[in-house]
Amino acid sequence: MIDQTRLPLEEVFIECGDYLCVADAIKTMKVRGAPAIGVSAAMGIALGAKNISSTDKMEFLNQFNQICDAISSTRPTAVNLFWAINRMKNILEKNKDLDVSFIKEALVDEAILIANEDEEVCRKMGENGAVLIEDGDNVLTHCNAGALAAVSYGTALAVVRAAFNQGKNIHVYVDETRPLLQGARLTAWELMKENIPMTLIADNMAGYFMSKNKIDKVVVGADRIAANGDTANKIGTYSVSVLAKENNVPFYVAAPLSTIDFNIKSGDEIIIEERAPEEVTHIQGKQIAPDGVKVANPAFDVTPAKNIAGIITEKGIAKFPFTESLKTWGHKSQSHKDTSEETCGLMNG
Repeated sequence: MIDQTRLPLEEVFIECGDYLCVADAIKTMKVRGAPAIGVSAAMGIALGAKNISSTDKMEFLNQFNQICDAISSTRPTAVNLFWAINRMKNILEKNKDLDVSFIKEALVDEAILIANEDEEVCRKMGENGAVLIEDGDNVLTHCNAGALAAVSYGTALAVVRAAFNQGKNIHVYVDETRPLLQGARLTAWELMKENIPMTLIADNMAGYFMSKNKIDKVVVGADRIAANGDTANKIGTYSVSVLAKENNVPFYVAAPLSTIDFNIKSGDEIIIEERAPEEVTHIQGKQIAPDGVKVANPAFDVTPAKNIAGIITEKGIAKFPFTESLKTWGHKSQSHKDTSEETCGLMNG
């Protein structure tokens, strides 16, 4: 995996030989983005299982559970992490009567399947969302929801990529996304790699550009979506949604069905990760705040469903009220293997 903490100045790849390396990469945000976290978790579990030397079924199970516990303790908000862990646990349960060697093979196959599915899902999501982007649109993004946040192609940037590849003349405003600057470091890097026209702005400039009619659409990703459509995404997303609503700019969320947590009714139930103070007091290792200053550093906030014009998924575009429009998809998305578009809750482009 590419070490996202080193971008954009250095392109350094990490090769993990054990699950602890994968867990550390997730925890320290060397890999980040809900889909990428889910795929990494599955790969980490498969890698850990492969490295278990015991052929005793009970000992294998005990060590497997320890691996899952270590992976699950890395990031609390992104639901794809737990979705992937549960898929791997289900594979173990289905194959528990087989020899350990066959169980290991099944786990590896499932991790690879999850990775392949992610790429297919993101491309379908991009195709579905591109109908919302018109020729000449200026699109605002927040944080990074591109290829770096998935296996490839991304979620919110999948929509941008698909529209651009269709020949639409579009331009992207990229929020820098403090405190870790995922927009400035990662989204800008991705878009420049693909020659997609863009302008980097500070987070507190979004309202200015909206008020000047410089932004036509907002498209962001998500780390967890409640059954009612409330969406947890990188801190600052809620503020962007309020500005968009005030300025009549459509605000869209792009996320796979695996990011929707149908077990929680609203965003009030989403656990918000609190990260280290140093992420706020320092930029790229350079201190910018006084010694001993008190810091609050929530990594995510929750955008209420009422601020969201549509949720772009691999099945189509869900519209408000999301509880109804997502319900059918939720019942059918347990395997997440069928990415064919359905008509439930579709919005016209």
